[in-house]
Amino acid sequence: MTTLRIATRKSPLALWQSEHVAARLRAAHPRLAVELVPMSTRGDEVLDRSLAAIGGKGLFLKELELAMQRGESDCAVHSLKDVPMELEPGFALPAILEREDAADAFVSNDYADIDALPQGARVGTSSLRRQAQLRALRPDLELRDLRGNVGTRLGKLDAGEYDAIVLACAGLKRLGFGERIRARLDAPQWLPAPAQGAIAVECREGDDTLRELLSVLDHADTRVRVEAERAMNRALHGSCHVPVAAFATLDGEHLSLSGLVGSAIDGRVVRADAKGRGDAPECLGLEVAELLLAQGARGLIDAAL
Repeated sequence: MTTLRIATRKSPLALWQSEHVAARLRAAHPRLAVELVPMSTRGDEVLDRSLAAIGGKGLFLKELELAMQRGESDCAVHSLKDVPMELEPGFALPAILEREDAADAFVSNDYADIDALPQGARVGTSSLRRQAQLRALRPDLELRDLRGNVGTRLGKLDAGEYDAIVLACAGLKRLGFGERIRARLDAPQWLPAPAQGAIAVECREGDDTLRELLSVLDHADTRVRVEAERAMNRALHGSCHVPVAAFATLDGEHLSLSGLVGSAIDGRVVRADAKGRGDAPECLGLEVAELLLAQGARGLIDAAL
């Protein structure tokens, strides 16, 4: 292979992530030419409804996977938090890059953090996970939907449509907006989406030569952590329809995982934590899922569907 074609969404963040992958591949394989194939997906085009209402985060992947099947691209770059727990048959994730800051960011022009918001303040987020945790902390807040790319969301905040918004730290930092972060929403008090902050490269399962080329980007510690988080989510049948959060840390051979299931309607949340071995991330994910279910997570999940 002399030219590698990367399918990518057209949003500024998706293009940044794909350019980052392309640069890493060029550095690792100096004789390899890498080009981007920007594409528009249904998830990018329909902005007047929540992702849950139009079919979920898998909408960001479908067109890119079809491009690979048609031979128009060789691989695709995704935010791993947008990748469904089960890939479509015939696809694999040979590379998960080192994770950026996984935390959520509180962004406001007038207030330092969530506690500083006045009664009834308008907070923008379309994430059910973020809504559930906001309602648990501050049931008085007025939560409003917020879709669009990072720049669009910041523009709506600056136009006065919201008193604050919640975004991912990783996206803000990657696009040069790190100074807009007023407060990091940190684990264990606040949990991110499973695999938030990690970039994944997807390709066809049978393309061993390509998988070998891409494997140099794989970051072992990040893969262990996100596999635990995604295993928990998979066991709970989580999706963007369900407020599920997870965050794993790895210390040598010791893996820790915190999980949460909540209600975006009334702010009820259940939490669970467990420790396990770094060579068995899926087992730890299943354990935390079972602890959450034992506390009543199934009722919250069913209510959200």
